[in-house]
Amino acid sequence: MTDTPEALNNDIRNWLQERPEIESVFACVCDLNGIMRGKRLPIEKAKSIMDDGLRLPLSILSLDIWGEDIENNELVYETGDSDGICEYTRRPIVLVNWTSRPSALAMFWMNTEDGAPFPGDPRRALSRVVERYKARGLTPVVATELEFYLYDPTSSEPQPPHSPVTGKRLDSDGALSLDELEHFDAVLNDIYDACAEQGIPADAAISENGAGQFEINMVHVADPLQAADDAVLFKRLVRGIARKHDLAATFMAKPYGDRSGSGFHVHFSLVDAAGVNLFDSGGELGTPLMENAVAGLLATMQENTLTFAPHENSYRRLLPGAHAPINVAWGYENRTAAIRIPGGNHKARRIEHRVAGADANPYLVLASILGGALIGIEGDMKPAAPIEGDAYSMKLDHLPLDWATAIQAFKRGTHVQEIYSKRLQTMLVECKMQELKRFARAVTDFEYDSYLEVV
Repeated sequence: MTDTPEALNNDIRNWLQERPEIESVFACVCDLNGIMRGKRLPIEKAKSIMDDGLRLPLSILSLDIWGEDIENNELVYETGDSDGICEYTRRPIVLVNWTSRPSALAMFWMNTEDGAPFPGDPRRALSRVVERYKARGLTPVVATELEFYLYDPTSSEPQPPHSPVTGKRLDSDGALSLDELEHFDAVLNDIYDACAEQGIPADAAISENGAGQFEINMVHVADPLQAADDAVLFKRLVRGIARKHDLAATFMAKPYGDRSGSGFHVHFSLVDAAGVNLFDSGGELGTPLMENAVAGLLATMQENTLTFAPHENSYRRLLPGAHAPINVAWGYENRTAAIRIPGGNHKARRIEHRVAGADANPYLVLASILGGALIGIEGDMKPAAPIEGDAYSMKLDHLPLDWATAIQAFKRGTHVQEIYSKRLQTMLVECKMQELKRFARAVTDFEYDSYLEVV
């Protein structure tokens, strides 16, 4: 990242001069649902919006999943639905080459009219947590793992894609299948190329447990905001690349009721100013500081579940027996626990947080994880003993198992306002309550099939 506005403007000019084919730029902010919203502008406007910002309503960040305003929105009544000033985040603008004509995308975040950071912006929430780590001389080093499905978009409901090699529709789970990776290598190659172009540090790709399901891991970076930006951009480019190949991609937590859900696992460690991993004890176990962090994660997990599982569909992934973590527990090298401490070289000792679904907002996921860990560190909290064996079968405290319970837990959470502003907490609760009410009024075909002629 460049350090001065002048250097930044020069970088932008040089970048654009090297790509004369680009005619437009998408200037975007990320809303509470993780959806990019903003404007498409002629490329001539790129420099002016980097310098002067972009005016958008503050309430754009709290739109529901259908892009509709929140009824009786507290923010609207308090501010008169005023504009905010979207400030360039200084994440380098990126090429979007899967549209009909090449374009660029620039990431912004929201300020109020007076230039102060808007506390309802999810990226701002993560930034506040990161600044608290900086004040303690600590830097989180973060890597993400995102799972997604490729599917056939030609019917109203998703179906597994046809293999580009055999022409046959995938009909079985291909966990770690090399054949499936090879059959879809054209799509994966384009995804990796787009990641390289956008500065996203993509690492290993694997074929996951569902038909047409893949996972791409990111390299660890010592900048949580970059890691979250990468995840947001990655989700967008995967969907765009899939369209180029006459496919579709989804990060829904559970697009198929009878197949594996898609998770968003986060690995992180903490380093000091000298780059020393503060979770590394030199042996098989983590340090007391790591245990403090684990304790904070466990203490905040239930009330922050809404940020890990923000949608109605999210809770299909968190059903008992669905092979996703449902209990508040941690363990060494134990994938049945919500918090796993991976094995391997002690120098890479880290925490893996396994709760979030791929449908979650990356900024809120990282804010909840890093914020929860910091609460444990600041409070010198101690976790219960690590579990051994199958966490699914143990009698443990469990996560909220439905959306309504998760919303109320976030609304009333003891620690929520230690991580999030009251403004963001209220905005998210209002948004999710509106979505919940709409889902509650929708009668499904399955209900008609089950009840209409029987009861």
